[in-house]
Amino acid sequence: MNAPSAPKPILIVTGLSGAGKSTSLRTLEDAGWETVDNLPLALLGRLLAAPAPAGHGESERPLAIGIDARTRGFTADTVLASVAALRNRKDRPIEILFLDCSDAVLELRYDETRRRHPLALDRPAADGIARERELLEPLRRAADHLIDSSDLTSKGLQQAIRQRFAGPFESTLTLLSFGFARGVPRNADFVFDMRFLRNPYWDETLRPLTGLDADVRAYVQADPLFETTLAQIETLLITLLPRYGEDGKAYVTIAFGCTGGRHRSVCVTEEMARRLRAAGFSPTVAHRNLESGLLDGDETQRHSVQNDNRTAGR
Repeated sequence: MNAPSAPKPILIVTGLSGAGKSTSLRTLEDAGWETVDNLPLALLGRLLAAPAPAGHGESERPLAIGIDARTRGFTADTVLASVAALRNRKDRPIEILFLDCSDAVLELRYDETRRRHPLALDRPAADGIARERELLEPLRRAADHLIDSSDLTSKGLQQAIRQRFAGPFESTLTLLSFGFARGVPRNADFVFDMRFLRNPYWDETLRPLTGLDADVRAYVQADPLFETTLAQIETLLITLLPRYGEDGKAYVTIAFGCTGGRHRSVCVTEEMARRLRAAGFSPTVAHRNLESGLLDGDETQRHSVQNDNRTAGR
């Protein structure tokens, strides 16, 4: 019998307007957290008492709640009292993340975005920043986590949030075979051209088959360049794919193409998926043109007719 999983934490995300609360919540949501922004404090208890969304166990997803001076019913004392009450229940751990930033950088951000400070709609942004800093100081002192975004870009803040709260992030990886005769996939991050490999189309016994068939795979893999090429591509992908995860890229598509998308590209895609699984990745495999006609032959016949027409016209 499996032991019950530990209850997932609650994170109160607060801080100065413009310091990165929205970016932090989006990053946590992408990492699998349930996120709620600017929830009226009077509804906090009702939120926690509500049943989990369909398909999720009550403790399966950590919860991040965005609260700042714009939140209805906000006072620092009210927030701290709510946190203390939740901690006394001891059913889910709760922590506070405070996002800070220097006054000068906040003023520059408001100037660049041409937005008004929510606490200084008819006054300079500096007045609103000073007022908000005063209101939030008790939360800053009580925070379990403090991130100063003064010197961070949006991407840098995302990385800091992922490293501290999200743990390892793995991109959704798709390996795709396709035929150049039907166009290059638009969403591919990498495209590898496999048309240099020996082509099963020219063997009449292999032509009706696909790269999923053992005979076709044996034929393609017998090419002297097959192993050398795949080994180098494998090394490249194993090196680069973790970096995409570190940067929070949700989807990565690796495309392998041949002329028709039925033989060589399918064979290579299946083999690369096997190697990446052995290396600890979890790719999904898709064959875009597996059910298409024999485009190698269609293309060859079309080019032959064109050449005949050119010759006749001389």
